[in-house]
Amino acid sequence: MNVLHLIVLALSAGLIVYISIDTFNGTDFMTNRRYMNFQLLVCVSFILIFFAELFMADNRRRFIARWWVFFVLSIPYLNIIDHYNVPLTAGQLYFVRFVPLARGVLALVIVVSYISRRRITSILASYIAIMLAVVYFASLIFFYEEHSVNPAVNDYWNALWWACMDATTLGSDIYPVTLVGRILAMAVSVAGFLMFPLFTVYFSSLVQRYSSRSLIFSRQGDVKK
Repeated sequence: MNVLHLIVLALSAGLIVYISIDTFNGTDFMTNRRYMNFQLLVCVSFILIFFAELFMADNRRRFIARWWVFFVLSIPYLNIIDHYNVPLTAGQLYFVRFVPLARGVLALVIVVSYISRRRITSILASYIAIMLAVVYFASLIFFYEEHSVNPAVNDYWNALWWACMDATTLGSDIYPVTLVGRILAMAVSVAGFLMFPLFTVYFSSLVQRYSSRSLIFSRQGDVKK
């Protein structure tokens, strides 16, 4: 299981790098053969690992209920479309090209979730993973959609600044002009509005537990005296 998890971690990191480079360079995913081949390798590996872990799982229903999204995003849709020359309308192709980004979001969550094994810290790591995924991939999509039509988005750093400001609900002076950009602006703001109070509650609980332990130790010291 540890070996399988390390393989998932390595492939996820490589997928994030590939997606980021192609987005920065403005390269269409389906025209980059190296990316398509690497993506196929990642998808096949993820699917094999999914069934291997399913076979070893104590409760297979619970495993499927928890990881079915992992399996759905592991299907190599772009490779299937490319291999069989499936005709797609402009609207369908518009949404299909976001599949690698969705898979990248999952990969980023996997990478950050391996930071810690402790249960409480893993909850915080999950929150951090979600926020990193939202901010990073929202900035990638925003840059991908806006940089050619929005004069305020000259490079990726403008898009990253926009995503960070919207996630913290402070707002940015960069306004989206595309439909995708406007939807992202709403989604990122809502995610930030929902997630940041969780960080406050988490750290408040840590302070309370620390204060309670300090009080208990001080009382135990008084009793010994």
